Amino acid sequence: MSAPNKSYDPVEVTALSPQELERARDEALAAIAAAGTLDDLKQVRLAHAGDRSPLALANREIGALPPAGRAEAGKRIGAARGAVGQALKARQAELEDERDQRVLVEETVDVTLPWDRAPRGARHPLTTTQERMADVFVSMGFEVAEGPEVEAEWFNFDALNFTPDHPARTMQDTFFVGSEETGLVMRTHTSPVQVRSLLSRPLPVYVVMPGKTFRTDELDATHSPVFHQLEGLAVDEGLTMADLRGGIGVFVEGMFGEGLKTRFRPSYFPFTEPSAEVDMQCFVCRGASAEPGGDPCRTCSSEGWIELGGCGMVNPRVLVACGVDPERYSGWAFGLGVERTLMFRHGVEDMHDMVEGDVRFTLPFGMEI
Repeated sequence: MSAPNKSYDPVEVTALSPQELERARDEALAAIAAAGTLDDLKQVRLAHAGDRSPLALANREIGALPPAGRAEAGKRIGAARGAVGQALKARQAELEDERDQRVLVEETVDVTLPWDRAPRGARHPLTTTQERMADVFVSMGFEVAEGPEVEAEWFNFDALNFTPDHPARTMQDTFFVGSEETGLVMRTHTSPVQVRSLLSRPLPVYVVMPGKTFRTDELDATHSPVFHQLEGLAVDEGLTMADLRGGIGVFVEGMFGEGLKTRFRPSYFPFTEPSAEVDMQCFVCRGASAEPGGDPCRTCSSEGWIELGGCGMVNPRVLVACGVDPERYSGWAFGLGVERTLMFRHGVEDMHDMVEGDVRFTLPFGMEI
């Protein structure tokens, strides 16, 4: 850059000539119009409006002009730089609008798609059914008791009045751990927990015992070698079969609906005397299918009643084995199948569905029943 010179003609300075300024302006405007992205426009801004751009360098030459020529040169450069600035601003707005429109299309969200990409889990319906069955008795003041699944023969059989030659003690019904000489079995029912409760708890005792049991049955539509029971035990002074019937009646209404009747049929169990099989009125037809002219019912096979489980008054021999005075105390007990209850409540027809672990079976039940 030269020092001020009074004879210096701005028209004769190449960078300040109208033709050169127009050329620099037109190149800048063309580059701005050709910028396809905001990044491209940023490079154009540096090249044509930055400190090293032709118009910026021409602007520096004004200081070397005589005072009389500075105004005219300043006007030409100002007009050129103003046009470039306006073009940059307009193109910036256009590209930002294009970007926003593109984002709306490319990154649009389909609100009809599932919002939770992680699959939801579900508790096994046997677990929730078992808990609900226990809750019915807990609401009556019972406590929940648990015991080991590998049990001593004395708890599983002897204390419950199963004689040494009872068929249930043979390998045909019982899983022995090792051999019969070990005296250890996979419990065949949850009744051993009744014995353990009487031995460990002060009287009176009101407990329910949900849990897994094991028998040498083949897996088919209605049987399984591993199944679940919920047994109940009440031992107190003055208990009778009437109390047992009342407790069973509350359970039936709590699980299957109000107004359903129950009935007892004489039966035999070594640990209860007298013993009975419990039937409940069919919760679908409510007994109407057994009446003359009644519509057929698949649930109860048109019999009007559904077998529920076994029950009875605790055998005095069981009380004696547990150190309870049968002259002072009496008790009642019952046993209910959890799988059977699930089948009744939800129309499950095949035991395979409960044990094969197919999520298509468990998911419809959700987290609770």
